[in-house]
Amino acid sequence: MSLDAVIFDWGGTLTPWHTIESRHAWLATVGDDELADRLAAAEAELWLRSRDEHRSGTLHEIYTAAGVVPTDAMHAAMRGWWEPHTHLDPDVPPLFDALRARGIKIGVLSNTIWARAEHERIFARDGVLQHIDGAVYTSEIPWTKPHPEAFRAALAAVGVDDPARALFVGDRPFDDIHGAKSVGMHAVLVPHSDIPEVQRGPVEGEADAVVQRLADVLAVVDSI
Repeated sequence: MSLDAVIFDWGGTLTPWHTIESRHAWLATVGDDELADRLAAAEAELWLRSRDEHRSGTLHEIYTAAGVVPTDAMHAAMRGWWEPHTHLDPDVPPLFDALRARGIKIGVLSNTIWARAEHERIFARDGVLQHIDGAVYTSEIPWTKPHPEAFRAALAAVGVDDPARALFVGDRPFDDIHGAKSVGMHAVLVPHSDIPEVQRGPVEGEADAVVQRLADVLAVVDSI
């Protein structure tokens, strides 16, 4: 059997893991300690819901829960704070080129509160947006990984009907590996993210392969 598509997680996979404190991001965004505390608490609640109920959320939802009306200046400040943490792993462009050369579609499935436009801006900045055949950002759907419907949406986005003909690459044993294997996909773990205990799920999936760098994904693809 050969593969029709490889679908990637974004944060911690296509972008290297950065350990950050979300309150710092919010403080840079709003410039007020009390507001930053409320926003960080609202975001933490949203991610707990994602972990336990696999239901998605949005940046707008966080602002609303914290009683904050965002401004253009806030959006610009948030983008500026996050920008250094969004750059692609250097292995990504040559890996994408190699997958395209093999006729394999490239997809993205990200648990995210950000809008599609922001992710596409980042991929365009790093020169790979044109290589992505389909992307699902959970801010646009009801579910987050590891819910099966999130993975089915990603498969549909790249036009793959048979999950066994798709490979998922991610850094989280629960969200990514358990979720992908549960719907019948192949799965590769990139084990370099220092995932906080509060974000870890109750089970861990068994990856088909563990790679130490993204370039090694190609050998896994060729072995299937």
